[in-house]
Amino acid sequence: MKKTSLFDIHLKFNGKMVPFAGYSMPVQFDGVNSEHLQVRNSVGIFDVSHMGEILVKGNRATDFLNYICSNDILLMKDRKAQYNCLINTNGGIIDDLIVYKLGEENYMLVVNAANIDKDWNWIKKQNSNFNTEISNISDKTSLLALQGPKSEKVLQKLVNFDLNKLTNYSFTIETINNINNVIISKTGYTGSGGYELYVENDHVLHLYKLILHSGKDYGIKPIGLAARDTLRLEMGYCLYGNDINDNTNPIEAGLKWVTKTNKDFIGKKFILETISNGTNKNLIGFELIDRGIPRKGYKIFDSDNNEIGIVTSGTMSPILKKGIGMGYVLSSHSKFETEVYIEIRNKKIKSKIVKRPFIKLNE
Repeated sequence: MKKTSLFDIHLKFNGKMVPFAGYSMPVQFDGVNSEHLQVRNSVGIFDVSHMGEILVKGNRATDFLNYICSNDILLMKDRKAQYNCLINTNGGIIDDLIVYKLGEENYMLVVNAANIDKDWNWIKKQNSNFNTEISNISDKTSLLALQGPKSEKVLQKLVNFDLNKLTNYSFTIETINNINNVIISKTGYTGSGGYELYVENDHVLHLYKLILHSGKDYGIKPIGLAARDTLRLEMGYCLYGNDINDNTNPIEAGLKWVTKTNKDFIGKKFILETISNGTNKNLIGFELIDRGIPRKGYKIFDSDNNEIGIVTSGTMSPILKKGIGMGYVLSSHSKFETEVYIEIRNKKIKSKIVKRPFIKLNE
């Protein structure tokens, strides 16, 4: 079991450590609800150093990434980030990721922790025709996520750069208290605004402590992976392994917006067929009308008691104080406001299909 460079300080803060994607990670500290609300209302800090980072550079780096990614890399400007998918030859999603353009023909891919080896092997295989320079720096790189409406005030104390100039999905590379080459990205997985900071392992503990000290006035707290999951679910963000996987077509997952068919890329043929013929199932969001907590794997039924789908993610929303979830249902039953029933402990719980995100925030 791998450990991040912050393992010992997680123990110091009474983090409950659990196995996750090959790492021992803190699932919670004070409690999921309190950590969730801390991020929504103020600011919290996550250790997400288990995520993977892969560098791609060289004369054909842009062409290479445009071929293996669903989104259009040519649209990217320097110091911008782009949400993307790696698509397999059958049109399924190998992984969802963020691509960072560090400079001309110079990129960093940030991939999901559980998929690092799978992605790396796939990228190496596809690179044989492009000969770009690729390197897996996942074991050398740490990642902190500073999230919440007060995150800018916390981080601004530590940098000379005006953070207000950073737009969503853009980044800068700064020095923080003699820590060089810190990538500060205006991205996150919570919907409450904030930053993700990439730094070498040797410096992450110092940076973590600096941020905690800077955030004292706002009651900053370490936040675990359980609250990260409830936060992303309230926003309707997909989680790889739950809502999308190798057999999921991005169109049925509602990811057509990052699937650009005006270029050539792996799996394009199947994507075009799906767009042309339509999908058999669609990823939907639902909220429970009656009381209950939906979980992954629960069955979804229509009002005539026909099984029409399955839950892929579910929780009790700390903001809405009701059960919410996502799942795949037959396309014919996927319209908003459609009444559906979630089977929880052999009981059908009345629910309805709703638009995502489940909550509206003023960032």
